[in-house]
Amino acid sequence: MNKEEFIKALEKLDIFITDEQLKMLDTYYEMLINYNKHTNLTRITDYNEVYLKHFYDSLTLAKVIKLDNQTLLDVGTGAGFPGLVLKIVFPNLKVTLVDSLNKRIIFLNEVIKKLNLKDVKVINQRAEDYALSNRESFDVVTSRAVANLPMLSEITIPMVKKGGFFIAMKADAKDEINLSLNAINKLGAKIVDINSFTLLDDNLNRTLIKIEKIVNTNVKYPRKFSEIKKKPL
Repeated sequence: MNKEEFIKALEKLDIFITDEQLKMLDTYYEMLINYNKHTNLTRITDYNEVYLKHFYDSLTLAKVIKLDNQTLLDVGTGAGFPGLVLKIVFPNLKVTLVDSLNKRIIFLNEVIKKLNLKDVKVINQRAEDYALSNRESFDVVTSRAVANLPMLSEITIPMVKKGGFFIAMKADAKDEINLSLNAINKLGAKIVDINSFTLLDDNLNRTLIKIEKIVNTNVKYPRKFSEIKKKPL
């Protein structure tokens, strides 16, 4: 996906990116590649592939939710996908990025400083531990390719405000969705939209699962990760 294709694809999502935001994404790309030379952040390094499989893919979240000035949490953000990309393109978002690996945190802080981004926090902590002190705190929680949906739901949904949304960004997730229905219900939420598509110029399947928080989650969730893994809801 070259720059022109990227711009046109975003317009189809009703995203009209500015020249300044494009420059910021280019700087982000350059920093990603340079940091990746000594610390593994991504196996995808080609310019066009990063724009397709990281930048555009992150922004497909706009297919299922209108983003403006919400509080947004990205669980297991890695090199900042989707959370940091969303912050660049939707600057009014108040973004929190959570990841358990410090080497990623260092990279994210360098990008944030370089781009002079405001209202973005980076947390070096396991998400299930972070959830214990941040219950019902975010309008939108998202996570891209982190864990299977039953486990991921227990970690993320407790942090969503009542009336807010957890949006899981997955590949082909039909089986995961069926296995997660009981967990999502127990956690006080329900699936309100499933948007399946393929990335442009690519045969990779993508699924956005939009889950609405209906009632506050029982305080016994999330459990310790060892329990979540051993006995998913």
